Order: sequence, then structure tokens, then C-alpha cells
Amino acid sequence: MGLDERRIEAYFALTEAHSLLQLLMEEQLKRDGDISYLQFFLLARLAQAPEGRMRMTDLADTVIHSRSGLTYHATKLESAGLLRREPSPTDERSVTAVITDQGRGLLEQVLPGHIALVRQGMFDPLDDPQTEALADALTLVRNHLRAMVPTSAERRRS
Repeated sequence: MGLDERRIEAYFALTEAHSLLQLLMEEQLKRDGDISYLQFFLLARLAQAPEGRMRMTDLADTVIHSRSGLTYHATKLESAGLLRREPSPTDERSVTAVITDQGRGLLEQVLPGHIALVRQGMFDPLDDPQTEALADALTLVRNHLRAMVPTSAERRRS
């Protein structure tokens, strides 16, 4: 059973829009803060987390990245003083990533350009009802896909 023409169009539009927006974001983040999109995403997720900290396993699931790839980028961010890793206070087998003041400062530095790019590239072409419909649709799809994909801990066990 295939996809009808409209679903194929939606699929390709989503994947192409994502790729184009990510390319523009990579350029902006490199220019404004000398970090990659993934490194920005890690810092932004940590900044949003309670007390600016998350277990590395949870962070890997949040940013949808392999644990080994996450470790590589966390090492680079740690070397730059943007985050630190410490033993988890609740699980001796886990490591917790914590955003530093310097990491928060870098986010403040790159965020204005990042927000402007997201607004211009993603939301300027849409009116309010279209934005609401897009948010609703993408939230449904994301939640459905999250339920289909095992967590990094589940993948590691299998």
C-alpha cells in the first residue's frame, strides 16, 4: 500500500524544509557562536531542564542522538567550558550533564540570531491559523514517532 500524492508531497515538503532550515541554522550558529546545531540543541535543552541538568541518557533521547555521538559533542562542549559532566546524584551508573554559566552566556549570544532565523524561515510564511495547525500536526506526529522509537537505554539493552 503506497502513499497518495498529497501525503508524498507533505512528506517531501517536511524533509526538505527541515534540511533547509537546519542548513541555515548551522551557518548562523557557526557564525555567531562557533558551535554546531547539535551542540546548540544540547545546550538549549540543558538550559530548559530543571537546574540546568539532565542525565546523559535522557539528553540523548531528547536530542535524538546516539549515546556515543552525544558523548563526543559533550566532550567538546566540556572542553570549551560550556557544560560539565558529573556523577548522577540518584544513580551511580549515570552521568549528568550540567550547563555552565559560560554555556548560558553562549546561548544568550546566539539566541537572537537563531530566533530571527526561525521566525523568518519557518513562521513568516504562515498566518496564525496555519501556525496553529502546523504545531498541532507536528506535535501529533512527533508523539507518535517517539512511541515507535525505543529509548537509548532500551536500544543498549537489546
